[in-house]
Amino acid sequence: MDDVHQRDKSPIIVWFRKDLRTDDNRALASAVETGRPVIPLYIREDNSETGPLGEAQAWWLHHSLTALSAQIETCGSRLILLSGEAETVLRQIIKDTGASAVFWNRRYDPAGIKVDTKLKEVLSKDGLETASFAGALMHEPSRVKTKTGGPYRVYTPFWRAIEAGGEPPEPVDAPEKLPAPKTFPRSEKLNDWGLLPKLEWAADFSRRWEPGEASAREKLEDFTDGTIDGYRESRERTWEAGTSRLSPHLAMGEISPARIWHATRGLSKADSADVITFRKELVWREFAYHLLFHNPDMPTESLNRKYDKLGWTNGDDDFDRWKTGMTGFPIVDAGMRELWRFGTMHNRVRMIVGSFLVKDLLIDWRRGERWFRDTLVDADPASNAMNWQWVAGCGADASPFFRVFNPITQGEKFDTDGLYVREHVPELADMPSDWIHHPFEAPSAVLAKAGVTLGETYPKPIVDHAKARDRALAAYRNIKDAA
Repeated sequence: MDDVHQRDKSPIIVWFRKDLRTDDNRALASAVETGRPVIPLYIREDNSETGPLGEAQAWWLHHSLTALSAQIETCGSRLILLSGEAETVLRQIIKDTGASAVFWNRRYDPAGIKVDTKLKEVLSKDGLETASFAGALMHEPSRVKTKTGGPYRVYTPFWRAIEAGGEPPEPVDAPEKLPAPKTFPRSEKLNDWGLLPKLEWAADFSRRWEPGEASAREKLEDFTDGTIDGYRESRERTWEAGTSRLSPHLAMGEISPARIWHATRGLSKADSADVITFRKELVWREFAYHLLFHNPDMPTESLNRKYDKLGWTNGDDDFDRWKTGMTGFPIVDAGMRELWRFGTMHNRVRMIVGSFLVKDLLIDWRRGERWFRDTLVDADPASNAMNWQWVAGCGADASPFFRVFNPITQGEKFDTDGLYVREHVPELADMPSDWIHHPFEAPSAVLAKAGVTLGETYPKPIVDHAKARDRALAAYRNIKDAA
């Protein structure tokens, strides 16, 4: 009886991962409900696959942990930061504090699942309480099944199943107070982790982004108060802020998808095309995790394996020019430069630059996926892999390989007056709108007046798009005929 009584007073470790928020955090809320002391913890794990996916997201993590630490302090507690293998770190804290339980919110990436499954087993054998909670997704990937009991491979039936399943659970509010333990364990200093990139390429990130759950909630409020009106069309326009810009906050768990979903439910136009389109984007993210859960090698292996036989050129010089935004195709270059400068890229342009890499340059989609992992603040193991496979035509419910985006007409359609290109490719700022997306076809007088010298102030195209398209389709026919 004394042991039970003592355990009722022992601390609970709440292990934060990519759920860096106090709002709608079911592990945290459930720990607080017990009335026992809570030890908030973030572990910089030895497993690199479970932390930030690249340098851009490491920048975000540094600032996100700063914001979370400040929020937890307002609740009367302290965020503990430690490095190492998760089991070793947790066992040491348990030893130092007498904690008898570890609560966390579930992860759905392969590396995270592997760590958590083993940890739950070994801690439970030691008589410790472990509890995991939902929250990163609105629907558990293991529970959404087709009529035959298998996983989905096509998005539309998946969306219909989610839509028919009713509303996700109501989000839970953040606790006002966190009961502190008598003694906190030691904590490392965030600045010692070296998360901020050593290169100056992240210098402009803070002009575009403010990490933290407070910023996420503010963005959500701004979006639902006005930006969502017209979202179905404005999300495609490169020159205006027509999207929610919540993706990096979602990627680091500073806001839950359920909180976003329920914020749209209360709108007067809850059944409008704009709201439905936005909700479908949230469910597209759920679909990505559904695919990753059932295909754990999705970030490195084509779901349609026949594409592994496609004759990739993998030219290093072409890849470097693509990375640095020096392809000679303005909409592609603008996107890649936006990515480098701000750690993000307009969603429509992501598709354009992805198609250009895979089909115009015949470079393996996995190289693009790895570059995006390192440079996107919203890098996500499921969405990144699924979207690259979608563009490459080798994934589940993917765009057909023979759909090759024309970078000129795509630019003219989605950056009509060239405002996006002018912002990110300033050497073309004075080009007339009629020529800004194909300066290599402009009359010499037009180029001279705009101060553009092809091959000097702005590169000539690295490929002839029409010939590159024919080459890509020929490579596709070869694998199709061989199948």
